[in-house]
Amino acid sequence: MNYWPLLGVAVIVVGFALRFNPVPVVVCAALVSGLLAGLHVPDLLALLGKSFVSSRMLMLFVLTLPAIGLLEHAGLREHAQRWMGRLRGLTLARLLIGYLLVRELLAMLGLTGVAGAAQTVRPLLAPMGEGAVEKILPVVTDADRDELRAVAAATDNIGRFFGEDVFIALGAVLLIQGFYAQHGIELTPLSIALWALPTAIAAFVIQSVRVWLYQRRLQRRAARMRAEQAA
Repeated sequence: MNYWPLLGVAVIVVGFALRFNPVPVVVCAALVSGLLAGLHVPDLLALLGKSFVSSRMLMLFVLTLPAIGLLEHAGLREHAQRWMGRLRGLTLARLLIGYLLVRELLAMLGLTGVAGAAQTVRPLLAPMGEGAVEKILPVVTDADRDELRAVAAATDNIGRFFGEDVFIALGAVLLIQGFYAQHGIELTPLSIALWALPTAIAAFVIQSVRVWLYQRRLQRRAARMRAEQAA
């Protein structure tokens, strides 16, 4: 067996570790794996083109960017922050955990495009989270806002990633079924989805605890800041 094509995985690891642009990193990894597997350059380029054309539906989210830009220009983020400030009972943990639950349930139903980082996290969830942080901390720095945005994006990503595996018509589930079928193991998409359900539940619980601990850390920091101001 030829293990040299696996160097493409090393290219991805090194590229992501060095924080290079993901697109050229993935393309370079594909070129490395293809050339080491013995593919000729024309065949490799044809394979890359075919893969891009077959996955062009994944680029539909780009169409939402102009609409989101116009909404942000009209003050959507500021309205979301002010709205969050008026909701006294909605804490940061409740906001993120509630979004995580909705995101994961929608992904389980195959509705992965209903929410997302571009169309929901940036224009709505992150500004509302910043409004919740402002209710906790007396002074919110740029580093605090960046960390909150990272937590909000991670919450969205976890909800989709672990929720979509429960949807029986997902391409990954069918890929798993085909892989096992090639090795003589017959599995139905329903059985694969049911086995993914405990993982999705565990991911929800773990991320919920992480969000709650994040809020507790902000609250302890706010208490120290008020104590220092009082002293």
